[in-house]
Amino acid sequence: MINPTTSDMQKIIIIPALLFAMTFYIEAQDRVTGRNFATRSEVIAQNGMAATSHPLATQAALDILKAGGSAVDAAIAANAVLGLMEPTGCGIGGDLFAIIWDADSQRLHGLNASGRSPKGLTKQYYLDNGYEYIPSSGALSVSVPGTVDGWFEMHNKFGKLDMEAILRPAIDYSRKGFPVTELIAHELDRSVGRLAHFPNFRETYMPEGRMPAKGEIFRNPYLADTYETIAREGRDAFYKGEIARTIERYIKENGGFLSYEDMASHTSQWVDPVSTNYRGYDVWQLPPNGQGIAVLQILNILEGYDIASMGLYSAEYLHTFVEAKKLAFEDRAHYYADMDFSPVPVKTLISKEYSDERRKLINPDRAARRYDPGIMETPSTIYLTVADKEGNMVSLIQSNYRGMGSGMTPPGLGFVIQNRGEGFTLKPGYFNTYEPGKRPFHTIIPGFITKDGLPFMSFGVMGGAMQPQGHAQIVVNMIDFGMNLQEAGDAPRIQHSGSSEPTGQRMTDGGVVMLESGFPYETIRALIEKGHRVQWAVGPYGGYQAIMRDNLNNVYYGASESRKDGQAAGF
Repeated sequence: MINPTTSDMQKIIIIPALLFAMTFYIEAQDRVTGRNFATRSEVIAQNGMAATSHPLATQAALDILKAGGSAVDAAIAANAVLGLMEPTGCGIGGDLFAIIWDADSQRLHGLNASGRSPKGLTKQYYLDNGYEYIPSSGALSVSVPGTVDGWFEMHNKFGKLDMEAILRPAIDYSRKGFPVTELIAHELDRSVGRLAHFPNFRETYMPEGRMPAKGEIFRNPYLADTYETIAREGRDAFYKGEIARTIERYIKENGGFLSYEDMASHTSQWVDPVSTNYRGYDVWQLPPNGQGIAVLQILNILEGYDIASMGLYSAEYLHTFVEAKKLAFEDRAHYYADMDFSPVPVKTLISKEYSDERRKLINPDRAARRYDPGIMETPSTIYLTVADKEGNMVSLIQSNYRGMGSGMTPPGLGFVIQNRGEGFTLKPGYFNTYEPGKRPFHTIIPGFITKDGLPFMSFGVMGGAMQPQGHAQIVVNMIDFGMNLQEAGDAPRIQHSGSSEPTGQRMTDGGVVMLESGFPYETIRALIEKGHRVQWAVGPYGGYQAIMRDNLNNVYYGASESRKDGQAAGF
């Protein structure tokens, strides 16, 4: 990554930006149909569709659909496979959120399957031991893993096959092994320096003394045993059985507080998704403790502009998008939190009237160094989506948070536990300030769009604070710029970093605009002239999967992230 200092920025950005812009136009693949940045056409099928971040997980989902399983069954199967094959992004030590379109009731259901902080750990403990922020790894960063309970909640409501059949692909791959992909091999290797010193991490993930390389066969028999126990004994085996007791012993031996009681008392929560209408399309997200409503806030602000006339590559559009994001993220930093603990003013935040007032703060000619939040009266992930023949659609996102999470690897279980506790702040005065038994601020968000009351699209973009920005860009690409499902994901993206955060950091210098290759030199120069700090970066633009429903022809369209290993496929 090019990361020049502020004083050096304008001196050196011009030449590399020009070179990378030129490189894009030389290397882009021309297509007979579609845009030149689209790497391939969409996948189209009638009977079912799956789009995940790993081809083998996609195939596992399709096998479940072909065996008579529902979209939820297939989504759980794919998630379990990904927990084995992409431990750098997800696993049963993490949390889960989902938006599900139920064809029978013709409505959306939202599931918040995120875990809570240990009841025996107080904010004062952190402060007494010299912590200004909750650590990003180790036992003090963990919260209750919510994924397994989320699986069973979805399955009890919408499942068809038994859990043994659903988890069988993941169990078999865990025992027999699978070839590691290039991207995951890279991410596994990056985790070694940060996490390998934690007990049992090497035994589980580095049995040969190193991480597996691209193409090597990796097995995780511990995880196979855990999956088989869950399949045979149900969700209580994880939260009230020996698995929970093993987790408690391990965490406490390593200085943490997560207890058996924390595990045994965990519950997921069914919630009503919330939406805003963007130019005739209803865009749906889950309410906090996640950051999904930031997407709705960004879109509400953008709706006041003629985005289509600006053009994807224009400085005018990019400037407007970045400033809208800054405004939404100030509210995100101050108001998004566990709604069981704080009266998050969701209706106000996503209202058109509120966005009209916030939009007035944007200067079309100058980047803001900081914004204040509105006045109220009151990092890695996996995303997947599955649709079945009956018209059910699942938008599911699941994560360990920071790559391989906390690094805490309980003995004999085959997975790491998330470090979602890092999402709290220790500073007073924030809705997201740490409390025992509280759900932390979450970055992972599933997305869904309906049109005239019918399902239109389930989609997601991975990657920490990139997720609301990525969701909004996908919507704009399709609705304002007229792209198809695959083009909307392949188009060059932007990410603004440096906004105020729910952990207590404040934006004071306007942050940094990171541009993917493909934006012309003239646009980069114009952004700099407006006061933006611009830099080029290779990877922080998320990963994308989507399924679109054509209700007229009764077919599905599928698309998957061209930047990663993913695959969309149907039958």
